[in-house]
Amino acid sequence: MANEGLTGYCEISLGHPYHGPYHDLEYGFPVFDDNVLFERLILEINQAGLSWLTVLKKRKAFKLAYDHFDIERVAAYGDVDRKRLLNNSGIIRNKRKIEAAIANAERIMLLKSQYDSFNDWLKVNHPRDKLSWVKLFKDTFVFTGSEITNEFLLSTGYLPGAHCSSCPVYKKIARLNPPYLW
Repeated sequence: MANEGLTGYCEISLGHPYHGPYHDLEYGFPVFDDNVLFERLILEINQAGLSWLTVLKKRKAFKLAYDHFDIERVAAYGDVDRKRLLNNSGIIRNKRKIEAAIANAERIMLLKSQYDSFNDWLKVNHPRDKLSWVKLFKDTFVFTGSEITNEFLLSTGYLPGAHCSSCPVYKKIARLNPPYLW
């Protein structure tokens, strides 16, 4: 059987309409685009206390609500945007998570002024073990605990473990030389 030996997310994603495409095409793949990195951070923050499936189902609405995760635009959000987001039934309407998205966009803008990009900041701080990454994220961003930081780094290729070694996607990602292999 081709799927024998799959475990965890690799196993539950098989044939699933939301988890399958995310698992096969995005999860664990190296990400270097700042807006995509920001998107992953916002999605992980919004997943806190909820299922990943809930976030994936609302992903398109998040993209529209947060101006395609354009960091500069989100960093400039004011009270009108906060109210708009809180009233948007297509996304997760949690005031702390909305505030975190805006505050983290502002913080990424500061990082970009110092490191040229969010991606360059990640590269400068790589490699690290999980605990030091968590401390760095807690010191840099808001609403980023251990699980959010871990999943963000797994999903963007900075930490290993997104896929089990028997997963065909694992080999595909390894050929792309993700940061955890540097």
